[in-house]
Amino acid sequence: MPTRYLLDANTFIEAKRRYYAFDICPGFWNALLANHDGRRLWSIDQVRDELLRGGADELTQWVDARVPGSLFLPTADGTVIQNFALMMTWVQNQPQFIPAAKAEFASVADGWLAAYAKARGYTVITHEVARPDARKRVPLPNVCDAFGVPYNDTFNMLRDFGSRFI
Repeated sequence: MPTRYLLDANTFIEAKRRYYAFDICPGFWNALLANHDGRRLWSIDQVRDELLRGGADELTQWVDARVPGSLFLPTADGTVIQNFALMMTWVQNQPQFIPAAKAEFASVADGWLAAYAKARGYTVITHEVARPDARKRVPLPNVCDAFGVPYNDTFNMLRDFGSRFI
């Protein structure tokens, strides 16, 4: 069975701001939609909420106008909620993270993304990297590592899809 991916908000945001801006690489955005249609790529409702809070920019317009609602999976599910609770307990019990880092992690989509991936067997796509010594922020890959959730970056996902932007 092919790998199924869940996108972190930063994969959308960094792509828009930098290397896959809408005006220089529309193929990236089309590839995301095509691979969603091919049942290989999704995100979650919490990520959608974060993206829409970003203001009236090209990314927000693209999410509103072009992205099917089915791309953003609902997190209101018993198994996902249980995983999220376990992950939040783990984060709270890690003495290395300062209280502000723990509070931030509880308020963003990252924990929900890892919880959904764990519950449904997805691979998380993020630009974050594991940082065992992190204190001021809880890196999503740290949580993924602690719970056996696979993660990767956008570039390896695109290679897996066989995407080429010509």
